[in-house]
Amino acid sequence: MNIKTLAGIAAVAGILGVNGIATQAHAGTLDDVRAAGELKCGINTGLPGFAFTDDAGKWTGFDVAYCRALAGAVLGDADKVKWVNLTGKNRFPALTSGEIDVLSRNTTWTLSRDVDLGFTFVGVNYYDGQGFIGRTALGAKSLKELDGASICIQTGTTTQLNLADFFRVNNISYEPVPIETNEEARKAYEAERCDAYTTDASGLAATRSTFPDPKAHMIFPEIISKEPLGPLVRQGDDEWADVARWTLNALINAEEFGITAANVEELAKGTDNPEINRMLGSEGSLGEMLGLEPDWAVHAIKAEGNYSEIFERYLGKNTSLALDRGLNALWSDGGILYAAPMR
Repeated sequence: MNIKTLAGIAAVAGILGVNGIATQAHAGTLDDVRAAGELKCGINTGLPGFAFTDDAGKWTGFDVAYCRALAGAVLGDADKVKWVNLTGKNRFPALTSGEIDVLSRNTTWTLSRDVDLGFTFVGVNYYDGQGFIGRTALGAKSLKELDGASICIQTGTTTQLNLADFFRVNNISYEPVPIETNEEARKAYEAERCDAYTTDASGLAATRSTFPDPKAHMIFPEIISKEPLGPLVRQGDDEWADVARWTLNALINAEEFGITAANVEELAKGTDNPEINRMLGSEGSLGEMLGLEPDWAVHAIKAEGNYSEIFERYLGKNTSLALDRGLNALWSDGGILYAAPMR
């Protein structure tokens, strides 16, 4: 087989992907974002705490904050984002087709999504697990007491497989009630079309916070899966993946170093810590390595603060979700959140 033939096969493989589904590498995303003057960010259709509209109709939330930081890093302006609302079913085609530049929407990092679907996860921004919510009136205290129950579940998610596996292993029967979006699932559950609802535990907390009487609903104690959630981009554009990855790392490292939205500009003038100086651009050439301005991380952090500031603002104890940091605490504070060094 000659070189020309091999090149042709490689080109076809790059277009079709290993599973025969049409994909494109879309190399040059960084240049495309700059040329467009905006970042196209895929987010949830509406999930309290993670992606929702405020009283002024502005998109906000934990997942939204990441894209604002990324826009700040690339464009120097966190407001230059085009929001694309996506469901569990259409999120991956939107990324594959180039409709969005990055997906920041409660997506679990799995082997098949990473390899077979042709995506690159740039890190984990929330460690979660699949849980269940049900009415306290059911009288059930454990999932194993839900034999024969009807369960609302979002289509196009890993929760479908996890649900089937758990009930099969425990020899429990159930009736699936497929729903496309979290909002539809909430309404179906409230209308008593199902006895229980399953999704990521953080999503359950978000859903329960919207109920008129949250105490009438219990989140079961069992967590049946590992759900490392994080932003993802298309494979084949390492430059863009690096920018997306190190923006997330900058937010996590900023918490570790005590860099906040309020003090980042002052610290950017120079400190006694060389790693802070490298990250904020007063020393070294990290920005140049990424194809960005020296102060890229300053703009990323100014957008909404470091990881802790973002978490506490949208998910923390003083919010309606009242989530503990748990696994999402820094590695130095009892959690497993860990970012590679800025050097």
